[in-house]
Amino acid sequence: MTIPELPVTISVGESAVSGLYARPGTTSATLVVAHGAGAGMEHPFLAGFTRALNGLGIATLRFNFPYREAGRKFPDKPPAAVAAWRAAMADAAARSAGEPLWAGGKSFGGRMASMAVAEGMPAAGLIYLGYPLHPPGKPEKLRDEHLYGLRPPMLFLQGTRDPFATPELLEAVAARIGPTATLEWRDGGGHTFDVKGSRRSAEEVGASLAGPAAAFIAAHRPG
Repeated sequence: MTIPELPVTISVGESAVSGLYARPGTTSATLVVAHGAGAGMEHPFLAGFTRALNGLGIATLRFNFPYREAGRKFPDKPPAAVAAWRAAMADAAARSAGEPLWAGGKSFGGRMASMAVAEGMPAAGLIYLGYPLHPPGKPEKLRDEHLYGLRPPMLFLQGTRDPFATPELLEAVAARIGPTATLEWRDGGGHTFDVKGSRRSAEEVGASLAGPAAAFIAAHRPG
């Protein structure tokens, strides 16, 4: 059974962004999900991921960043992206019944979630769908410094062929973060978790990541 998705409008300062909210009848947690740099919240990958989570009893809110809402191609700078994250989390909290509120996203969206938490945004935990640790071919330019001060549990779901995260470097980052970081590899997966020779659709690929995310959230339920 597909859970209906409610279109919502989220105020971000003097502007607003679009969102899609879905809540199962029995909800154990809410996960707010942001898109990657090259696609908006309606991308099939994110749709498949959030809809599969709904089927597992997790409410979801996926939203657009301001640049995407305005039809621009270049991603927002961190201050604007963090402001959007804060607004989306506040919107999700207002719709919740007090269940744990998690944050996560694809690539850029997940990294901006972690930066928002590093700047004080409350979250029960973080789910990264392909964390962009460094630009492709530039492993020396790590985007990791803010991760080491984060307290919430973090799940890194990552493809072994992802050019944005050299495996040994991400392994080292996770080890340095410590026990709050869990790293799960998808063998042969690229940055979109695509596997050579596989004919799975983007929606199916996204849906395949919902189980591990839901299990991680359940394992870190308070009390």
